[in-house]
Order: sequence, then structure tokens, then C-alpha cells
Amino acid sequence: MKVGMFMTPFVRPERTPKQVFDWAVSQAVTAENAGFSEYWVGEHGTLNWEGIPSPELVIAAVASVTKKIMLGPLAHLLPYHHPATLATQTAWLSQILQGRYMLGVATGAYPTDAALRGITDMSKNHAMMLESIDIMQKVWKNEPFQSKGEFWNAGYPASDPKHPLRDTRPWGGEMPMCMTGLSAPSPSIEFAATRGYIPASVYAGNAFLRSHFDTYRTKSAEHGRQVERSIHRVVRDVVVARTDAEARELAIHGGLGHAWAEYLLPTYARFGVLKGLLHDPNMDVAKVDAEYLADHVWIVGSPETVRRRFNQWFDDLGGPFGTLLIYGHDFIDDPGPWEESMRLLAQEVAPALP
Repeated sequence: MKVGMFMTPFVRPERTPKQVFDWAVSQAVTAENAGFSEYWVGEHGTLNWEGIPSPELVIAAVASVTKKIMLGPLAHLLPYHHPATLATQTAWLSQILQGRYMLGVATGAYPTDAALRGITDMSKNHAMMLESIDIMQKVWKNEPFQSKGEFWNAGYPASDPKHPLRDTRPWGGEMPMCMTGLSAPSPSIEFAATRGYIPASVYAGNAFLRSHFDTYRTKSAEHGRQVERSIHRVVRDVVVARTDAEARELAIHGGLGHAWAEYLLPTYARFGVLKGLLHDPNMDVAKVDAEYLADHVWIVGSPETVRRRFNQWFDDLGGPFGTLLIYGHDFIDDPGPWEESMRLLAQEVAPALP
């Protein structure tokens, strides 16, 4: 199993934009040094707790201070960008990173992000995403076209040999793409399978993940692709320390516990996925606290404990997956224990797992 980070980022709302930016860049460097394989950056225009509106700015900054780690947005919200503009920007980053760039795309789930762009009816967001991807693919071919769509018009002009246009193809000619799934069954995971995109699942219980695995495998086969579970990314909170007690202290009383108490528990309840996280579906969700989360939702403990819990998890899932993505949390004031957790996860836990 490989390890990556999803820097959403879950940082306290009172943090300044500069603090959020500096933390995101420094965490990418820490992740690479620890041995992480991927670093994804979220995008939201209005959310206090997920305060990066422009993941490409973070990725560009990280590009110059890292050498190996793969980078990408997770995800650009396609209904809120002109696809031709986004296509040229992402292709340029792909060329800059020379094979280290992956493009995550999504429809957008938060009404306030939609309202910022004047969208009050989000029922068309999925159709907007599909049209956007079609236009972006045309731009990446670097060939003349004209497109008049339901939502956007776009085109690539014919090149004058005396004044050639800039190459808009991504590095290597193809753009590696990823989509996240937030529901079960997930139309995004199904669409990812039809296009051969990387699937990424936000953990909301094992039944939820099994649904995603099955959907992706089945739909891939229908389109002539045999896939391995190693392509799958799963996002889940993991904290490691030298002892179980130290790990629980860091998780429950640090940035992770604070984010769940103030933001994630209410958000998961609002989107209807909180029940899937409970080991007992009859449990009252109002009784879920940090202690419960540390025992049943997060994976927390010493390297030995975390390895054991991962193997138990894999057994219940029906096998391992390819890459774990841990969320980025707010440990800005005292990053040492959290950065040690990252190192232990990548260097002492992951190598011992299938």
C-alpha cells in the first residue's frame, strides 16, 4: 500500500490565507521527505474550514520545492470554471511538473460554492461537468475546433505558421485524471470507470467502499478494461505514534479531533453519510464523540496497532487497495508530533502491508 495526503485542508477558520498557504506548501515537503507518493489539494471558494480556493497556486509553489511526489487538485470543480481556461492552465502545470501532475475533477457539492458563481440550481452540475470534460479533451489535442455547447462556447483557432500558437497538450500527450465518490452507489465512480480515470473514495464505512470497488470493477469490464484494486485511492484519517496512548492524545486533542467536532461531524450528518461510519447502525449519532471516532472511525495507535487495524480492515473489505490518502489537518502550532505520525505511517506501517 502506498500513502498520500489530501490537503483539503481542514484548518481552523481563524487561520489567515497566508497561514493556510504556508502550511499546505510545508506539508507537501514533509510528505515527500516522509515517503508519501501523492499530494492532492482541495478547492472551495466559500468554505471556512477548507480554505484553499486555488489549488493550482499551491501546486505551483510545491513544484519548485519537491522532486518526486505526484501532485494534483482534488478536485477542480468543473461547473465553476470555463473549461478552455482550465484546460490550458492544467496542461501547463502538467508540462511544468513533467509527469508529476494528476488532475482531479468533480461536480461540486456545496451550495455556497455554486451560489458564488450565480448557480442556484445544482441539478445541472453533472451535465456541466460532462460538457466541460469534453471541451477540455478537445483543447488538449492542440488541434483546431469550434464548440457551441449548452453551458460554454469554446474553440482552438487554426495556427498561422508564421505565428504558431502555444502547445496546449499535457505532458506526454495524455492527462491522468481522478474522480472522487461521496455516495453509494456513486455516479462519479461509475463515470470514472467508463473513462479509465483514477477512483478516489472518501471513507464512509466498509459497505460504502465495497460498493465503490464493485461499481468500478464492473463498469470498467463493461468498457473492456480489467482493473486491479491497486488503482483505488481511499481517504481516511490515520494517526500513528510510538504508543497507543500518545497516538490517541494527538488524534483526540489535536487538529484532527477539533476538525471533526466543529466541522466534519455536522457536515457528514448533513450529507447523510454519518450513519455509514457507525459500527452499530442503531447508535444515536448525537453520541458520537472523539473517543468513539478514535475507536471506530479513525485508525489510531502505535505502528503495531495501526498495522493490525489495517489488516483487519482489508479482511473486511475483501482485500487491500492501492493508496491511502490521509486528510491534512491543522497542526500548525505544533507540527512535530503530526509530522512524526506521517513518517511512521509511510516508513513503518505501509511497507508491512499488502
